[in-house]
Amino acid sequence: MNLNITDPAIMFSGISLLFLAYTNRYLALASVVRTLNSEIRNQDGLNRARQIQNMHLRINLIKYMQTFAVISFLFCVFAMLTLFWQNQFLGEIFFIMSLVTMIISLLISLTEILKSGESLKIEFERTKVHDLKNE
Repeated sequence: MNLNITDPAIMFSGISLLFLAYTNRYLALASVVRTLNSEIRNQDGLNRARQIQNMHLRINLIKYMQTFAVISFLFCVFAMLTLFWQNQFLGEIFFIMSLVTMIISLLISLTEILKSGESLKIEFERTKVHDLKNE
């Protein structure tokens, strides 16, 4: 394999978009937390506890998603630097490490997406309970 300095550079735009997506998920989750806190009187305790537990896990997942994305970005930069300094082997190692940490970030992202579905399920259960009480 002969890696060119422009090869790792291709990841820059993808990583930037990934950061944007991760930040948007975090901001959306923060908004849900604020809404949940403002409507705390209208919810039953079990639902609130389940929602908070789910959100706590999701916030941690987002933190790790972002951490591994940053590490991936750093490895990508290191790969470009070592290739610039004509060290092909080390550049390839850094690039592979960049790809591996990006895969980890994406897998954590998949887990967070699945957990967000659980959060909606909890909310639907609360809505169904309130609808049954009103009938």
